[in-house]
Amino acid sequence: MKKRVVITGVGAISPVGNTAAEFWQALLAGKSGIGPITRFDASEYDAKIAGEVKGFDPTAFIDKKEARRMDRFTQFAIAAAKMALDDSGIDLEKADKARIGSFVGSGIGGMDTLHDQYKTLFEKGPNRVSPFFIPMMIANMAAGQVSIAFGLQGPSSCVVTACATGTNCIGDAMKVIQRGDADVMVAGGTEAAISPAGMAGFCSMKALSTRNDAPEKASRPFEKDRDGFVMGEGSGIVILESLEHALARGARIYAELAGYGTNADAYHVTAPAPEGAQAARCMELAIKDAGLQVTDVDYINAHGTSTPLNDKNETLGIKALFGDHAKNLAVSSIKSMTGHLLGAAGGIECVATALTVANDMMPPTINYDTPDPELDLDYVPNTARAKVVRVALSNSFGFGGHNATLLVKKFEQ
Repeated sequence: MKKRVVITGVGAISPVGNTAAEFWQALLAGKSGIGPITRFDASEYDAKIAGEVKGFDPTAFIDKKEARRMDRFTQFAIAAAKMALDDSGIDLEKADKARIGSFVGSGIGGMDTLHDQYKTLFEKGPNRVSPFFIPMMIANMAAGQVSIAFGLQGPSSCVVTACATGTNCIGDAMKVIQRGDADVMVAGGTEAAISPAGMAGFCSMKALSTRNDAPEKASRPFEKDRDGFVMGEGSGIVILESLEHALARGARIYAELAGYGTNADAYHVTAPAPEGAQAARCMELAIKDAGLQVTDVDYINAHGTSTPLNDKNETLGIKALFGDHAKNLAVSSIKSMTGHLLGAAGGIECVATALTVANDMMPPTINYDTPDPELDLDYVPNTARAKVVRVALSNSFGFGGHNATLLVKKFEQ
């Protein structure tokens, strides 16, 4: 019999708050974290807006010298991991660190470092490139540095599945605990790709919203006038524990992580499969993994990117799987407030889903002004809503056709 897994700690660095509490209160208030890009001159870009992390001081979490040797995405991960570990109440001095692991992924890795060191290479030559270039840039370094920072000697890995990264990391970490290879896992995603090259690439794809005159209204998932996603950055980390380990130390439990589904569209490098067929199957896999029925689900934290194709196909997938029960579901996208954190999206959205289940409060989809006649689900428009949420799904669908879904439910002994 597989072990039960519970969520005992949460940490978040996000465009709407640099603690999990700030993040959660901002979501419930319907606060947008989108604004003009300040990290570089974006005047020549089609999209001049993003969900930047504001007021982040890495030295509050990391030694100043060490922080200079880490890309921003790794700094975010260590900060979120420290807050999640503190929140969990685990005493790392007494814990068996060989039984604690870290699965923290990034969709892109050290984009800032890559940009800066290429500039140095082309302008000053190869001998001026930093010896820290490679270990700062590579995407696995968030997981590696988290394990080093906290002395975690259990399984350590990094999934890279674009926008499904954080969700895959958390789901895979759950499976590590279920099969008995660890008692505790630090899991989630991190991203810092609001950079000249990152923004240029997404602008060239015509994937981003160009609603530059009203940044806070640019991300509008499931709404008729949506015109693309908004880039975000940050990190979301959860602490997963086997139930027996959590109970033995008297841990506070937010929720149970009971199901995980992952599959592939096998269709296109960027576009979702038509009709959301594989997204539907991915959700079904998570529900079956938890031993539940589709009618048990109360709420879906949607991938909901604010792009025409994603929102349509995710809606079609939900309707195909849930049938008549789809009209009873509440579905919302926090990307309306945070923007799309790419590889970190699944991390902060798992944090949000766990808090939704723990607090029986569903965050809204803001900027929902004009319904799209093709999209007819309950998207929790504009205002947070109190509702008993016993079972929730969190969806993430990434470039390359990667799909991942987590099922989070109320903890009952």
